[in-house]
Amino acid sequence: MKSVVYKITYPNGKIYVGQDVTDSLTYFGSPDTRVVEKDFSAAERKRFTVTKEILWESATASREEVNRKESEFIRLLSSNNPAIGYNRKPKHKPQPGQ
Repeated sequence: MKSVVYKITYPNGKIYVGQDVTDSLTYFGSPDTRVVEKDFSAAERKRFTVTKEILWESATASREEVNRKESEFIRLLSSNNPAIGYNRKPKHKPQPGQ
């Protein structure tokens, strides 16, 4: 069984980075539903397409390594910045001037 780190892209362009240690085709992460829902109207929710992209995979990685890789991609892609994505951990630290 493979472990993966993936990126979900929503119709508004915002992203969510997550991990799955079972490499399930149908698992799309667990962002805070309330945070995602507030970005979409009732009409927009009637037809909703997301994209799942595998960013990294390993058949031998430890749980700690998978956690590190997930955090690495969250930071790299800034998916913890509320303007860019839906990850809330690790907490986004705006740089001066942002």
